[in-house]
Amino acid sequence: MSTKRNFGPGGWTPERLGSLAGKTYLITGANAGAGFEATRVFLSKDAAVVMLNRSADKSAAAIAALKQEFGSEADVTFVRMDLAVLESVREAAAEVLQNVPRIDALICNAAIAQVAKQEITVDGFESQLGVNHFGHFLLCGLLFERIEESAGRIVVVGSNAYKMGLKRIQFEDLNFDKHYTAWNSYAQSKLAQMMFAYELQRRVEATGKNVTVQVCHPGASRTNLLKDTASTFNKIVWSVLSRVIAQSAEKGSWPEVMCATEENVESNKLYGPTKRAEMVGPIDECPLDECALDREAAAKLWMLSEQKTSLSWSP
Repeated sequence: MSTKRNFGPGGWTPERLGSLAGKTYLITGANAGAGFEATRVFLSKDAAVVMLNRSADKSAAAIAALKQEFGSEADVTFVRMDLAVLESVREAAAEVLQNVPRIDALICNAAIAQVAKQEITVDGFESQLGVNHFGHFLLCGLLFERIEESAGRIVVVGSNAYKMGLKRIQFEDLNFDKHYTAWNSYAQSKLAQMMFAYELQRRVEATGKNVTVQVCHPGASRTNLLKDTASTFNKIVWSVLSRVIAQSAEKGSWPEVMCATEENVESNKLYGPTKRAEMVGPIDECPLDECALDREAAAKLWMLSEQKTSLSWSP
């Protein structure tokens, strides 16, 4: 699939942003890493941010740091949500609908990665698929009408891992009960997220709903994504490699900020860093592997996701 450069040799940067006053952005996993850095960008442009995080203590610390940087009037709040627990997602969505009158973008940023040994969520899902895909699928469905009322966006933060691993959804063994590997299960979870996003794009376009859906990836960024989940070996490997090949968490946040705000974005595209195998460099359109656009698999995944989350959702 051909790609084009939309933002010049330097790629997209937050310098393109004007004032975001009056806009509200929801970000999952926003107390650290790229989600925290995206929050900083939005606050610097006078937007409001609602963090959807698992840890109340880490969220309080993050908010304190942000208010110290941007002033006590900075409009940043927190709703507790554990993507690994569907009931927690439902409770968080209900709180958002009660307290947040507009959603200009919901950014599905939170993720877990490279879980060393198979873990199953309370709802019966392999943990990476449960957190990265099923939890976000439910959240997007529950908040969709509010997002449409705001003519808002849904931004799914994928990963280049989607085109590695098996490059398909293992419907016959979703939880990898027969042969679990940290890499293949993570790759499947990110492919599922991206398949869902492109299927949502198609459904929104078919029904004429006023929602924009975009997909991005952060490249290789120095975040704490692997800190709690990866094997000791993978943590050591990444600690060495990240010093050589990775960019800052701040730059890792730019693709999701771009997809939440930029007018010049299109369907069936993937945006992120464009250099060194799309790991670092200027932010722009990236090559998109056809495995993410498999319509038959995406429709099957959508139906399965509705069943697994007990949410019948027709955008």
